[in-house]
Amino acid sequence: IRVRLVPKKERKVSQKELVSILRQRLSQMAGVEISSVAAAKESISGGLKPIQISLQGQDLNQLRTIAEEYQAKVSKIDGVVDLESSLKAARPAYAIKVDREKAADMGVSISQIGTALRPLLAGDAVTTWQDAQGENYDVRVQLSQADRQNRDDIWALPLTSNRLVNANGQPEMVMLGEVARIDDAQGASQINRRNLYREVLFSANVQGRPAGDVGADMREVASQMQLPAGYRFQIQGQNKDMEESLGYATTALILAVLFIYFVLGAQFNSFIHPLTIMSSLPLSLIGVFLALFVCRSTLNIFSLIGIVMLMGLVTKNAILLVDFILQSIKEGMNREQAILVAARTRLRPILMTTAAMVVGMLPLALGLGEGSEQRAPMAHALIGGVLTSTVLTLVVVPVLYTLFDDLSLMLKGKKTVAKTTHHQNMEHK
Repeated sequence: IRVRLVPKKERKVSQKELVSILRQRLSQMAGVEISSVAAAKESISGGLKPIQISLQGQDLNQLRTIAEEYQAKVSKIDGVVDLESSLKAARPAYAIKVDREKAADMGVSISQIGTALRPLLAGDAVTTWQDAQGENYDVRVQLSQADRQNRDDIWALPLTSNRLVNANGQPEMVMLGEVARIDDAQGASQINRRNLYREVLFSANVQGRPAGDVGADMREVASQMQLPAGYRFQIQGQNKDMEESLGYATTALILAVLFIYFVLGAQFNSFIHPLTIMSSLPLSLIGVFLALFVCRSTLNIFSLIGIVMLMGLVTKNAILLVDFILQSIKEGMNREQAILVAARTRLRPILMTTAAMVVGMLPLALGLGEGSEQRAPMAHALIGGVLTSTVLTLVVVPVLYTLFDDLSLMLKGKKTVAKTTHHQNMEHK
Protein backbone atom coordinates (compact mmCIF):
# COMPACT_ATOMS: atom_id res chain seq x y z
CA ILE A 1 0.00 0.00 0.00
CA ARG A 2 1.49 3.35 -1.02
CA VAL A 3 0.33 6.34 1.02
CA ARG A 4 0.72 9.77 -0.55
CA LEU A 5 1.30 12.43 2.11
CA VAL A 6 0.04 15.99 1.99
CA PRO A 7 2.73 18.72 1.73
CA LYS A 8 4.95 19.06 4.77
CA LYS A 9 3.52 22.43 5.81
CA GLU A 10 0.02 20.92 6.00
CA ARG A 11 0.91 18.13 8.47
CA LYS A 12 2.31 18.06 11.98
CA VAL A 13 4.38 14.88 11.79
CA SER A 14 7.42 13.98 9.69
CA GLN A 15 7.79 10.92 7.48
CA LYS A 16 9.80 9.04 10.12
CA GLU A 17 7.27 9.79 12.85
CA LEU A 18 4.40 8.67 10.63
CA VAL A 19 6.24 5.44 9.76
CA SER A 20 6.65 4.65 13.46
CA ILE A 21 2.95 5.33 14.14
CA LEU A 22 1.78 3.16 11.24
CA ARG A 23 4.09 0.30 12.19
CA GLN A 24 2.81 0.33 15.77
CA ARG A 25 -0.85 0.39 14.76
CA LEU A 26 -0.53 -2.27 12.06
CA SER A 27 1.24 -4.62 14.47
CA GLN A 28 -1.84 -4.53 16.71
CA MET A 29 -4.13 -5.82 13.95
CA ALA A 30 -4.84 -9.55 14.13
CA GLY A 31 -3.84 -11.56 11.07
CA VAL A 32 -1.63 -8.82 9.61
CA GLU A 33 2.00 -9.70 8.90
CA ILE A 34 4.15 -6.60 8.37
CA SER A 35 6.80 -6.92 5.70
CA SER A 36 7.99 -3.32 5.48
CA VAL A 37 6.82 0.12 6.55
CA ALA A 38 9.19 2.77 5.20
CA ALA A 39 9.28 6.26 3.78
CA ALA A 40 9.46 6.39 -0.01
CA LYS A 41 12.89 8.03 0.07
CA GLU A 42 14.23 4.92 1.83
CA SER A 43 12.95 2.69 -0.97
CA ILE A 44 14.45 4.40 -4.01
CA SER A 45 16.20 1.21 -5.19
CA GLY A 46 13.17 -0.88 -6.06
CA GLY A 47 11.75 -0.88 -2.54
CA LEU A 48 14.83 -2.47 -0.96
CA LYS A 49 15.35 -2.09 2.76
CA PRO A 50 18.45 -0.23 4.00
CA ILE A 51 19.88 -3.23 5.89
CA GLN A 52 20.67 -6.31 3.79
CA ILE A 53 22.91 -9.23 4.71
CA SER A 54 23.43 -12.24 2.45
CA LEU A 55 24.05 -15.77 3.77
CA GLN A 56 25.57 -18.00 1.08
CA GLY A 57 26.21 -21.73 0.89
CA GLN A 58 25.39 -24.88 -1.06
CA ASP A 59 23.08 -27.06 1.04
CA LEU A 60 19.60 -25.61 1.46
CA ASN A 61 18.87 -27.49 4.69
CA GLN A 62 22.10 -26.25 6.27
CA LEU A 63 21.30 -22.72 5.12
CA ARG A 64 17.88 -22.99 6.73
CA THR A 65 19.40 -24.03 10.08
CA ILE A 66 21.95 -21.19 10.06
CA ALA A 67 19.36 -18.66 8.87
CA GLU A 68 16.90 -19.48 11.65
CA GLU A 69 19.63 -19.14 14.30
CA TYR A 70 20.87 -15.85 12.85
CA GLN A 71 17.40 -14.37 12.49
CA ALA A 72 16.57 -15.22 16.11
CA LYS A 73 19.70 -13.37 17.29
CA VAL A 74 19.48 -10.22 15.16
CA SER A 75 15.77 -9.75 15.90
CA LYS A 76 16.83 -8.78 19.44
CA ILE A 77 19.11 -5.95 18.25
CA ASP A 78 17.87 -2.49 19.21
CA GLY A 79 16.66 -0.57 16.16
CA VAL A 80 15.92 -3.59 13.94
CA VAL A 81 12.35 -3.57 12.60
CA ASP A 82 10.57 -5.32 9.72
CA LEU A 83 13.17 -8.10 9.74
CA GLU A 84 12.54 -10.46 6.85
CA SER A 85 14.25 -13.48 5.31
CA SER A 86 14.05 -14.67 1.71
CA LEU A 87 13.83 -18.23 3.03
CA LYS A 88 10.12 -18.98 2.98
CA ALA A 89 8.26 -21.96 4.36
CA ALA A 90 8.53 -25.11 2.25
CA ARG A 91 5.61 -26.05 0.01
CA PRO A 92 4.28 -29.52 -0.90
CA ALA A 93 5.87 -30.78 -4.11
CA TYR A 94 6.57 -33.90 -6.14
CA ALA A 95 10.13 -35.21 -6.38
CA ILE A 96 10.75 -36.97 -9.72
CA LYS A 97 13.66 -39.43 -9.48
CA VAL A 98 14.62 -40.84 -12.88
CA ASP A 99 15.86 -44.43 -13.22
CA ARG A 100 18.71 -43.72 -15.61
CA GLU A 101 19.21 -47.33 -16.75
CA LYS A 102 15.54 -47.92 -17.48
CA ALA A 103 15.26 -44.54 -19.21
CA ALA A 104 18.26 -45.34 -21.40
CA ASP A 105 16.79 -48.74 -22.33
CA MET A 106 13.53 -47.10 -23.36
CA GLY A 107 15.25 -44.35 -25.35
CA VAL A 108 14.53 -41.42 -23.03
CA SER A 109 17.33 -39.10 -21.84
CA ILE A 110 17.42 -36.88 -18.75
CA SER A 111 17.54 -33.70 -20.82
CA GLN A 112 14.60 -34.93 -22.89
CA ILE A 113 12.53 -35.43 -19.74
CA GLY A 114 13.32 -31.91 -18.54
CA THR A 115 12.58 -30.40 -21.94
CA ALA A 116 9.23 -32.19 -22.08
CA LEU A 117 8.14 -31.38 -18.51
CA ARG A 118 8.89 -27.65 -18.65
CA PRO A 119 6.21 -26.65 -21.20
CA LEU A 120 3.72 -29.24 -19.89
CA LEU A 121 3.85 -28.18 -16.24
CA ALA A 122 5.38 -24.70 -16.05
CA GLY A 123 4.31 -23.51 -19.48
CA ASP A 124 6.44 -22.16 -22.29
CA ALA A 125 5.99 -18.96 -24.33
CA VAL A 126 6.05 -20.05 -27.97
CA THR A 127 4.91 -16.88 -29.73
CA THR A 128 3.22 -13.52 -29.16
CA TRP A 129 -0.21 -12.17 -30.04
CA GLN A 130 -0.96 -8.53 -30.80
CA ASP A 131 -4.36 -7.02 -30.05
CA ALA A 132 -6.13 -4.20 -31.89
CA GLN A 133 -4.43 -1.56 -29.73
CA GLY A 134 -0.98 -2.86 -30.61
CA GLU A 135 -0.29 -4.52 -27.23
CA ASN A 136 1.74 -7.77 -27.39
CA TYR A 137 0.87 -10.78 -25.23
CA ASP A 138 2.76 -14.05 -24.77
CA VAL A 139 1.09 -17.22 -26.03
CA ARG A 140 1.98 -19.99 -23.57
CA VAL A 141 1.68 -23.73 -24.18
CA GLN A 142 0.73 -25.65 -21.03
CA LEU A 143 -1.35 -28.58 -19.88
CA SER A 144 -4.78 -27.64 -18.64
CA GLN A 145 -5.13 -27.53 -14.87
CA ALA A 146 -7.42 -30.56 -14.93
CA ASP A 147 -4.65 -32.68 -16.48
CA ARG A 148 -2.03 -31.90 -13.80
CA GLN A 149 -3.92 -32.18 -10.53
CA ASN A 150 -2.38 -35.23 -8.81
CA ARG A 151 0.41 -37.79 -8.92
CA ASP A 152 -1.40 -40.02 -11.42
CA ASP A 153 -1.62 -37.16 -13.89
CA ILE A 154 2.13 -36.58 -13.58
CA TRP A 155 2.79 -40.35 -13.90
CA ALA A 156 0.88 -40.47 -17.20
CA LEU A 157 2.74 -37.60 -18.89
CA PRO A 158 3.90 -38.91 -22.31
CA LEU A 159 7.53 -38.84 -23.47
CA THR A 160 8.79 -39.60 -26.98
CA SER A 161 11.20 -42.56 -27.21
CA ASN A 162 14.29 -42.34 -29.39
CA ARG A 163 14.61 -46.15 -29.77
CA LEU A 164 11.19 -47.75 -29.67
CA VAL A 165 9.21 -47.61 -32.93
CA ASN A 166 5.66 -48.88 -33.47
CA ALA A 167 4.29 -50.79 -36.47
CA ASN A 168 3.70 -47.57 -38.38
CA GLY A 169 7.33 -46.59 -38.05
CA GLN A 170 6.60 -43.78 -35.60
CA PRO A 171 8.29 -43.36 -32.18
CA GLU A 172 6.59 -45.04 -29.24
CA MET A 173 5.26 -42.87 -26.38
CA VAL A 174 6.66 -43.73 -22.93
CA MET A 175 4.88 -42.70 -19.74
CA LEU A 176 6.94 -40.70 -17.24
CA GLY A 177 6.04 -43.18 -14.49
CA GLU A 178 7.66 -46.01 -16.47
CA VAL A 179 11.13 -44.43 -16.21
CA ALA A 180 10.88 -42.43 -12.98
CA ARG A 181 9.62 -42.63 -9.40
CA ILE A 182 7.34 -39.83 -8.20
CA ASP A 183 7.44 -39.13 -4.44
CA ASP A 184 5.82 -36.58 -2.16
CA ALA A 185 8.32 -33.96 -0.99
CA GLN A 186 8.71 -30.48 0.44
CA GLY A 187 10.04 -27.92 -2.01
CA ALA A 188 11.42 -24.41 -1.50
CA SER A 189 9.12 -21.55 -2.48
CA GLN A 190 12.05 -19.87 -4.19
CA ILE A 191 15.78 -20.47 -4.49
CA ASN A 192 18.02 -17.41 -4.72
CA ARG A 193 21.57 -17.63 -6.02
CA ARG A 194 24.50 -15.24 -5.80
CA ASN A 195 28.06 -15.89 -6.97
CA LEU A 196 27.14 -19.51 -7.85
CA TYR A 197 26.00 -20.13 -4.25
CA ARG A 198 22.52 -20.56 -2.86
CA GLU A 199 21.55 -17.50 -0.88
CA VAL A 200 19.34 -16.47 2.01
CA LEU A 201 18.90 -12.69 2.06
CA PHE A 202 18.05 -10.93 5.33
CA SER A 203 16.57 -7.45 5.05
CA ALA A 204 15.41 -5.00 7.70
CA ASN A 205 14.40 -1.41 8.30
CA VAL A 206 15.81 0.67 11.14
CA GLN A 207 14.08 2.76 13.76
CA GLY A 208 15.59 5.05 16.38
CA ARG A 209 19.22 4.31 15.43
CA PRO A 210 21.48 5.06 12.45
CA ALA A 211 21.54 2.35 9.80
CA GLY A 212 25.34 2.16 10.10
CA ASP A 213 25.19 1.31 13.82
CA VAL A 214 22.48 -1.30 13.33
CA GLY A 215 24.38 -2.84 10.41
CA ALA A 216 27.55 -2.99 12.52
CA ASP A 217 25.69 -4.88 15.26
CA MET A 218 24.30 -7.35 12.71
CA ARG A 219 27.80 -7.90 11.27
CA GLU A 220 29.09 -8.52 14.79
CA VAL A 221 26.47 -11.23 15.33
CA ALA A 222 27.42 -12.82 11.99
CA SER A 223 31.14 -12.79 12.84
CA GLN A 224 30.51 -14.59 16.15
CA MET A 225 28.65 -17.50 14.55
CA GLN A 226 30.60 -20.67 13.83
CA LEU A 227 29.87 -21.39 10.17
CA PRO A 228 30.70 -24.67 8.39
CA ALA A 229 33.24 -24.59 5.59
CA GLY A 230 31.81 -23.09 2.41
CA TYR A 231 29.27 -20.84 4.15
CA ARG A 232 29.67 -17.08 4.60
CA PHE A 233 27.90 -13.79 5.31
CA GLN A 234 28.19 -10.81 2.96
CA ILE A 235 27.05 -7.21 3.47
CA GLN A 236 24.62 -5.88 0.87
CA GLY A 237 22.29 -2.91 0.49
CA GLN A 238 22.74 0.56 1.97
CA ASN A 239 25.57 -0.42 4.32
CA LYS A 240 27.68 -1.72 1.44
CA ASP A 241 26.93 1.41 -0.59
CA MET A 242 27.85 3.54 2.43
CA GLU A 243 31.20 1.79 2.84
CA GLU A 244 32.00 2.32 -0.83
CA SER A 245 30.90 5.96 -0.67
CA LEU A 246 33.01 6.48 2.45
CA GLY A 247 36.05 5.14 0.59
CA TYR A 248 35.45 7.46 -2.36
CA ALA A 249 34.84 10.45 -0.05
CA THR A 250 38.03 9.71 1.90
CA THR A 251 40.03 9.65 -1.33
CA ALA A 252 38.44 12.94 -2.42
CA LEU A 253 39.20 14.46 0.99
CA ILE A 254 42.87 13.47 0.86
CA LEU A 255 43.22 14.83 -2.68
CA ALA A 256 41.50 18.07 -1.66
CA VAL A 257 43.96 18.58 1.22
CA LEU A 258 46.94 17.89 -1.05
CA PHE A 259 45.72 20.28 -3.75
CA ILE A 260 45.08 22.99 -1.14
CA TYR A 261 48.62 22.60 0.19
CA PHE A 262 50.18 22.74 -3.29
CA VAL A 263 48.19 25.82 -4.32
CA LEU A 264 48.93 27.66 -1.07
CA GLY A 265 52.60 26.72 -1.29
CA ALA A 266 52.81 28.21 -4.78
CA GLN A 267 50.94 31.37 -3.76
CA PHE A 268 52.94 32.09 -0.61
CA ASN A 269 56.23 30.67 -1.94
CA SER A 270 56.67 28.78 1.32
CA PHE A 271 56.36 25.29 2.77
CA ILE A 272 55.54 26.60 6.27
CA HIS A 273 52.74 29.11 5.71
CA PRO A 274 50.39 26.56 4.04
CA LEU A 275 50.65 24.42 7.19
CA THR A 276 49.66 27.43 9.29
CA ILE A 277 46.66 28.10 7.08
CA MET A 278 45.61 24.45 6.89
CA SER A 279 45.50 24.20 10.68
CA SER A 280 41.92 25.45 10.32
CA LEU A 281 40.91 22.17 8.62
CA PRO A 282 40.92 19.91 11.70
CA LEU A 283 39.32 22.73 13.69
CA SER A 284 36.30 22.57 11.40
CA LEU A 285 35.78 18.85 12.11
CA ILE A 286 35.02 19.69 15.74
CA GLY A 287 32.02 21.71 14.62
CA VAL A 288 30.97 19.12 12.05
CA PHE A 289 30.52 16.29 14.53
CA LEU A 290 29.11 18.60 17.20
CA ALA A 291 26.47 19.92 14.76
CA LEU A 292 25.55 16.41 13.59
CA PHE A 293 25.13 15.35 17.22
CA VAL A 294 23.03 18.36 18.22
CA CYS A 295 20.79 18.12 15.13
CA ARG A 296 20.51 14.32 15.50
CA SER A 297 21.86 13.80 12.00
CA THR A 298 24.00 10.91 10.84
CA LEU A 299 27.28 10.63 8.98
CA ASN A 300 25.89 9.73 5.55
CA ILE A 301 26.75 10.50 1.95
CA PHE A 302 25.30 14.03 2.18
CA SER A 303 27.26 14.95 5.31
CA LEU A 304 30.41 13.53 3.66
CA ILE A 305 29.82 15.80 0.67
CA GLY A 306 29.49 18.70 3.10
CA ILE A 307 32.82 17.83 4.74
CA VAL A 308 34.60 17.75 1.36
CA MET A 309 33.09 21.14 0.46
CA LEU A 310 34.12 22.45 3.87
CA MET A 311 37.80 21.83 3.17
CA GLY A 312 37.79 24.58 0.55
CA LEU A 313 35.71 27.03 2.58
CA VAL A 314 37.35 27.12 5.99
CA THR A 315 40.84 28.00 4.73
CA LYS A 316 39.73 31.44 3.49
CA ASN A 317 39.74 32.98 6.99
CA ALA A 318 43.28 31.79 7.68
CA ILE A 319 44.38 33.02 4.24
CA LEU A 320 43.04 36.51 5.03
CA LEU A 321 44.93 36.60 8.33
CA VAL A 322 48.27 35.20 7.13
CA ASP A 323 48.30 37.29 3.95
CA PHE A 324 47.65 40.50 5.90
CA ILE A 325 50.37 39.59 8.44
CA LEU A 326 52.93 38.99 5.68
CA GLN A 327 52.04 42.23 3.89
CA SER A 328 52.33 44.21 7.14
CA ILE A 329 55.74 42.70 7.93
CA LYS A 330 56.96 43.60 4.42
CA GLU A 331 55.91 47.20 5.11
CA GLY A 332 58.18 47.30 8.17
CA MET A 333 55.84 46.35 10.98
CA ASN A 334 57.11 43.91 13.63
CA ARG A 335 55.54 40.50 13.88
CA GLU A 336 53.50 40.92 17.08
CA GLN A 337 52.07 44.23 15.95
CA ALA A 338 51.27 42.81 12.49
CA ILE A 339 49.34 39.92 14.07
CA LEU A 340 47.26 42.26 16.25
CA VAL A 341 46.49 44.61 13.37
CA ALA A 342 45.58 41.68 11.08
CA ALA A 343 43.17 40.19 13.61
CA ARG A 344 41.51 43.56 14.20
CA THR A 345 41.33 44.54 10.52
CA ARG A 346 40.20 41.19 9.11
CA LEU A 347 37.68 40.39 11.85
CA ARG A 348 34.82 42.24 10.18
CA PRO A 349 35.11 40.66 6.68
CA ILE A 350 35.61 37.21 8.26
CA LEU A 351 32.43 37.54 10.32
CA MET A 352 30.48 38.94 7.35
CA THR A 353 31.39 36.10 5.00
CA THR A 354 30.77 33.49 7.70
CA ALA A 355 27.35 34.96 8.51
CA ALA A 356 26.45 34.99 4.80
CA MET A 357 27.34 31.30 4.40
CA VAL A 358 25.47 30.26 7.55
CA VAL A 359 22.33 32.20 6.64
CA GLY A 360 22.43 30.78 3.11
CA MET A 361 22.51 27.24 4.50
CA LEU A 362 19.73 27.74 7.07
CA PRO A 363 16.77 26.83 4.79
CA LEU A 364 18.43 23.51 3.92
CA ALA A 365 19.47 22.87 7.53
CA LEU A 366 15.95 23.53 8.85
CA GLY A 367 14.41 21.22 6.25
CA LEU A 368 11.94 23.79 4.98
CA GLY A 369 11.58 22.37 1.45
CA GLU A 370 10.00 19.14 0.23
CA GLY A 371 12.35 16.21 0.75
CA SER A 372 14.94 18.43 2.41
CA GLU A 373 15.25 16.15 5.46
CA GLN A 374 17.46 13.83 3.42
CA ARG A 375 19.87 16.63 2.41
CA ALA A 376 19.84 18.47 5.75
CA PRO A 377 22.98 16.69 7.14
CA MET A 378 25.07 18.41 4.45
CA ALA A 379 23.98 21.83 5.73
CA HIS A 380 24.46 20.75 9.36
CA ALA A 381 28.05 19.72 8.62
CA LEU A 382 28.81 22.94 6.73
CA ILE A 383 27.30 25.27 9.33
CA GLY A 384 28.98 23.55 12.27
CA GLY A 385 32.36 23.41 10.55
CA VAL A 386 32.27 27.04 9.40
CA LEU A 387 31.27 28.37 12.83
CA THR A 388 33.91 26.53 14.86
CA SER A 389 36.68 27.13 12.33
CA THR A 390 35.86 30.86 12.27
CA VAL A 391 36.05 31.21 16.05
CA LEU A 392 39.09 28.99 16.56
CA THR A 393 40.99 30.30 13.51
CA LEU A 394 41.20 33.78 15.07
CA VAL A 395 43.03 32.24 18.03
CA VAL A 396 44.90 29.20 16.73
CA VAL A 397 46.27 30.55 13.43
CA PRO A 398 48.15 33.54 14.98
CA VAL A 399 49.63 31.25 17.63
CA LEU A 400 50.75 28.65 15.09
CA TYR A 401 52.10 31.38 12.80
CA THR A 402 54.28 32.61 15.67
CA LEU A 403 55.52 29.11 16.50
CA PHE A 404 56.29 28.20 12.87
CA ASP A 405 57.97 31.57 12.30
CA ASP A 406 60.19 31.07 15.38
CA LEU A 407 61.03 27.57 14.16
CA SER A 408 61.89 28.91 10.72
CA LEU A 409 64.13 31.62 12.19
CA MET A 410 65.81 29.04 14.42
CA LEU A 411 66.58 26.79 11.47
CA LYS A 412 67.86 29.72 9.43
CA GLY A 413 70.07 30.79 12.35
CA LYS A 414 71.61 27.32 12.62
CA LYS A 415 72.29 27.28 8.89
CA THR A 416 73.91 30.73 9.09
CA VAL A 417 76.15 29.68 12.00
CA ALA A 418 77.12 26.50 10.17
CA LYS A 419 78.03 28.44 7.02
CA THR A 420 80.08 31.00 9.01
CA THR A 421 82.02 28.26 10.83
CA HIS A 422 82.71 26.45 7.58
CA HIS A 423 83.95 29.70 5.97
CA GLN A 424 86.28 30.46 8.92
CA ASN A 425 87.73 26.96 8.81
CA MET A 426 88.47 27.34 5.11
CA GLU A 427 90.26 30.69 5.72
CA HIS A 428 92.32 29.19 8.57
CA LYS A 429 93.48 26.39 6.31
